[in-house]
Amino acid sequence: MQLVRFFNLFILNVTEQLIQKKVIDKYTKDGWYVIKLIRTNKNGIPDLLCLKSNELPLFIEVKTSKGIVSEIQKYRIKELNNFGFNAIIHKE
Repeated sequence: MQLVRFFNLFILNVTEQLIQKKVIDKYTKDGWYVIKLIRTNKNGIPDLLCLKSNELPLFIEVKTSKGIVSEIQKYRIKELNNFGFNAIIHKE
């Protein structure tokens, strides 16, 4: 049972990384400077930060179609939007 759970988490993580790469490539092609946020001082911060001249910063939380957005991630997205930034969830 533990091995099955580990395998499912591994597949979910690999799939999420592939989706992140796709999102990074799309936004980069559209002229955004994209940063993958790996470790920050705030838990739940979205995966990607996209910057573009004359545009509001855009934070993107990437999830698979089966991925679950945690409560802290929902809180951070709401918090970022309240600060006037754009923060979204990209599910695929």
